[in-house]
Amino acid sequence: MPNFKVVDMTGKEVGSIELSDAVFGAEVNADVLHTAVKVYLANQRQGTQSTLTRAEVSGGGRKPWRQKGTGRARHGSIRSPQWTHGGVALGPKPRSYRLSLNKKVRRIAIRSALSSKVQSGSVVVIDSIEASEYKTKTMAGMLKAVGAKKKALVALASVDDKVIKSMSNIPGVKTVQAGSINAYDILNCDTFIMAKDAAVKIDEVYA
Repeated sequence: MPNFKVVDMTGKEVGSIELSDAVFGAEVNADVLHTAVKVYLANQRQGTQSTLTRAEVSGGGRKPWRQKGTGRARHGSIRSPQWTHGGVALGPKPRSYRLSLNKKVRRIAIRSALSSKVQSGSVVVIDSIEASEYKTKTMAGMLKAVGAKKKALVALASVDDKVIKSMSNIPGVKTVQAGSINAYDILNCDTFIMAKDAAVKIDEVYA
C-alpha cells in the first residue's frame, strides 16, 4: 500500500498515512484517461453560438427587381446568403455538445489520474487545512511551505468557506470537495494537495 508522509500547514512532517493500492497504486489506463478528459471538456462547452438564417434577418420581403429584362442576375430577396447583410447559410445554431461516461469508466479514470500523480511524486497530504479568518496570505504561505507548484488542486473533505474563499484569489489554485473530484482537474494540476480526512474519504469512495 502506498505510504504518504503527512505534513502540517507549515510543511513540517507530523506523521504518515497508508492509502489503498486500488486507488493510489493502480495501473494507469491512458485510453480511459483520454476519454474522460474529452468528455469533461466537451461538457464544458456552452453550445450557445447562433447565426441568423435568411428567414430570420430583417428586410427582403419583396423581389428587388423584376425577373427579366433588366440585364442583371435574377434575385428573389436581398437577404439571400450571397448579399451583404443577408442570412448565413449552414451557420451554427444552439446545440448541446454533452457526452456521457458511465460510472465504472469514470471511476477507473479517477484511479488512473490519482495513481499517475503518485508516480510523478506530485501528491501532498496535509494533516488539516483550516483558516480562522478570510486571509489569502495564510493559504499562500501554506502552499509555499508544502512546495506546491504553479497549478495546484486542493481537495477538502467538506465545504469550508474560509479556506475556499481565501484560496480563490491565488492564481492557478483550485479547491474541490473529495466527493466531486474529476480526472481532468487532477491531471491538469502540477501539485495535488489533499487534507488528511479528504484523502481517507477518496480512498473509501474509490477503493
